[in-house]
Amino acid sequence: MIRQLLPISMFLLFLGCKESAKENTSKETTQSKKTETNYVENRYPEALQKIFDVHGTYGAWKQYRTLSFEIPKDETNEIHVLDLRSRIDLVTMGNMQMGFDGNKVWLADPEKTYQGDPVFYHNLMFYFYAMPFVLGDEGINYGETKDLLVDGKSFPGISITYDTGVGTSPKDEYYLHYDPETFQMAWLGYTVTYRTGEDSDNIKWIRYDDWQKVEDLILPKSISWVAYEGREIGDKINTVNFENIELSKKSMPNEFYNKPEAGVFVTGKSQS
Repeated sequence: MIRQLLPISMFLLFLGCKESAKENTSKETTQSKKTETNYVENRYPEALQKIFDVHGTYGAWKQYRTLSFEIPKDETNEIHVLDLRSRIDLVTMGNMQMGFDGNKVWLADPEKTYQGDPVFYHNLMFYFYAMPFVLGDEGINYGETKDLLVDGKSFPGISITYDTGVGTSPKDEYYLHYDPETFQMAWLGYTVTYRTGEDSDNIKWIRYDDWQKVEDLILPKSISWVAYEGREIGDKINTVNFENIELSKKSMPNEFYNKPEAGVFVTGKSQS
C-alpha cells in the first residue's frame, strides 16, 4: 500500500520535539560558513559567484537540507521532496510514487498508469527548479560560451560540462545565461544525451524570468520552455509552475525515501 506523504512542516515539527539540544551550535555554524565562503571564492568563475550572490548566496543554499515543492497537474499535483545533500528523493503523483533511496531508483505504481521513465524523471524537475544553485555541484567544469541574443539584448553565458561518471547523463551540457546588468539568471540551454550516451548539438532552451523569495533565496516561481532554432529563440510553448515550496535546515530520516513494500526497483523502463 502506498505510504501517505507527510507535509514537511508537520513532520519536522514532530521531529524537532524529539531532538536533544546540541552544544556548540553557534561555533560550528560560524566555522561552516567560513569554510563554505572560502570554497565558493576558490571554486567558481567570478560571474557564477555573482549569480549565486544575487540569488541569495551559495553559502545560504548549502545550509538547507530538505526541499519540497508541488507542480500543479489537471488531476493531481506532483509532490517532490528531496534531501539536498544526499540527493535521495520522493515524488508522489496521486496513487503513484517514485524515488531514489541512495542506491537505486524505485517505482510504486499499483494501477500501472505511469508511462514515463522513473530513472530519467525522478529528479529531473528538481534540477530545473534548483537553478542556479545545482550548477555549483561537485564534478562540474566551467567554460566560456557566446552570448545569447534575445529581442536585441545580449545575455552573457557560462558553459557547464560534467566529469565522467557524474550523474545519469554525464555527457549532457548546460549553458547558463544571465542578465549583464543584474547578474540574475535569465536562460538555461541544455542537451539531452540520456539513453543514447552520445553527444548532442540540439540545445533546448528554458526561460527563467519569474522568481520569488523562498526563505533567504531567490528561486523560480515558474519556468518556460520556448520554441527555438539553434540559438534563435521563439515564443514560449510550455510553462511549469511551482507551488507550496518549503526549505528546511532539518533532514528527513532516510527511511522516508525508501521503496515501499508495493514498489519495485527500476533500471530505465525495466522493473525488478
